[in-house]
Amino acid sequence: MAHHTFLPKRYHYTFGPHTPELSIVSGDTLTTRTRDCRGQDGERNPLPENMKPSAAGTDFQQSNPVVGPIVVKDARRGDCLRVHIDRITIDRDYGMSKQNARFGSLTGEWPGHPMHYPAPIETRFFDWKIDPERLVGTLLLPNSKLTKVEVPLVPFIGSIGVAPPMGRVETTMTPGEFGGNMDYRGLTEGVSLYLPVWVDGGYLGFGDVHALQGDGETNGTAVEVSAEVSLTVEVVKNKKIGWPRAENEDYLIVLGSARPLEDCVRLAMFELLLWLVDDYGFEREEAWQLMGQLGRLDIANVVDPAYTVAAKFPKRYLPRPSVT
Repeated sequence: MAHHTFLPKRYHYTFGPHTPELSIVSGDTLTTRTRDCRGQDGERNPLPENMKPSAAGTDFQQSNPVVGPIVVKDARRGDCLRVHIDRITIDRDYGMSKQNARFGSLTGEWPGHPMHYPAPIETRFFDWKIDPERLVGTLLLPNSKLTKVEVPLVPFIGSIGVAPPMGRVETTMTPGEFGGNMDYRGLTEGVSLYLPVWVDGGYLGFGDVHALQGDGETNGTAVEVSAEVSLTVEVVKNKKIGWPRAENEDYLIVLGSARPLEDCVRLAMFELLLWLVDDYGFEREEAWQLMGQLGRLDIANVVDPAYTVAAKFPKRYLPRPSVT
């Protein structure tokens, strides 16, 4: 299988069947560089106009530029892509986080619901100092009793997806059944993400790497960085799935995106139930009982146009393969 190393010639602000940046076959690995959510690279250079074609002449929000799309030649509608995240390497010594007055999980505090505060959260930028070698981030807090905090970083891909179904083109600001801006902090190195193929070729795009983020991305922005990313992409033939799935060493994971939040839970849990029944031989009601007692729910994002919830089942309770 081939390994493709390339620098993008363009970035997109939408997921869709755009002119391919690269064509690969199942099993190939690719390595490339992403920009941060504002389009900046490691030297703070902005994204040039000629590198963002899907935003030209439109009103799309120019946030979260993604590399791609990557066409997988042997992927057909009704298959799924297995995207293994081989490596995420932060390529700079700073991260940016911006919180807006009316963006984030506290937007309901104003007007009419001031909660504890007499005014909405202020719009403010925070600059994080990053040590890429130690994978540590430092933030100065000059107005707080704790004047500085140093925390371990856990980089992940915030926005990754394929061309949506039914001819849709979706902004990189939102998630859905195509993947997209799920902002799930579990999509780290070593994780395999399964994306349904809705359009022949898949048209994979990815970007918006986060160095650090809490559950839900509650203030609207993570610690945003650029990075070098390596992925291995395989086609799983004739494997129809309805929503993005993932797995790490410990869990099967399904990502459901919608509004309100309870619909995310329903979508993710139902897809997880199908996975256990179809692939692991559970009887439906027995699987549902185990999910009720052993399952876990992570809130991935509560700030995008659609929210995202990750439903998880511990792999230690899956049946062991039979030995012949």
